[in-house]
Amino acid sequence: MLKLTLQDLAGKGHRGFDCSDSSLEKLADWGAEPQQICETLQDIRLDLGDCQRCRLAEDRKNIVFGAGSHSAKLVFVGEGPGFEEDQQGEPFVGPAGQLLTKIIEAIHLRREQVYICNIVKCRPPRNRNPQPDEIKTCFQFLDRQIAAIRPDFICALGSVAAQTLLNTAVPISRLRGRFHDYKDLKLLPTYHPAYLLRNPEKKRDVWQDMKMLMKEYPYET
Repeated sequence: MLKLTLQDLAGKGHRGFDCSDSSLEKLADWGAEPQQICETLQDIRLDLGDCQRCRLAEDRKNIVFGAGSHSAKLVFVGEGPGFEEDQQGEPFVGPAGQLLTKIIEAIHLRREQVYICNIVKCRPPRNRNPQPDEIKTCFQFLDRQIAAIRPDFICALGSVAAQTLLNTAVPISRLRGRFHDYKDLKLLPTYHPAYLLRNPEKKRDVWQDMKMLMKEYPYET
């Protein structure tokens, strides 16, 4: 409205008026692109709060937000917390988490150098897969976490994580073995550590995937 008023005055012959320095600064910004607001992981966790947005809140003990470096170059994404994770409020701390730690160490990194999180933040009952509506409700927070961290790589652990991030129904056996694009990031799907505990013969496939990651990862020298 103010801009239209000024244009009308200019059309009637007015060529200037007294204006404060602060007003001049605001006028100089007219038409400029708005600055992008970069939120932090702390901002996202605060927004998540004591989340009651879906039915998973009914049975959970703790929200499992994520853990690791806030500037990680590599983010591991699983499907959802299990029993131990729900008890402790930390991701991948049970038997599958212990195997993930070994995988991380095998590629010459430490847990504190990467970031670990899940598609959903609360444990599904009896460790079932998250339902589509639960994923839809919770995914915004994962998407924002990835945007805040700005990693170079994402490793999607298992079918739920890979299919959700890539928006596909293709099975993990066909997704793994190569990099995919996720918002200009390199995403590498592989088998979930819990699946490896049940199918140890698949560890060789995961190691092949990790060797691909190591070839691309920007290790510090």
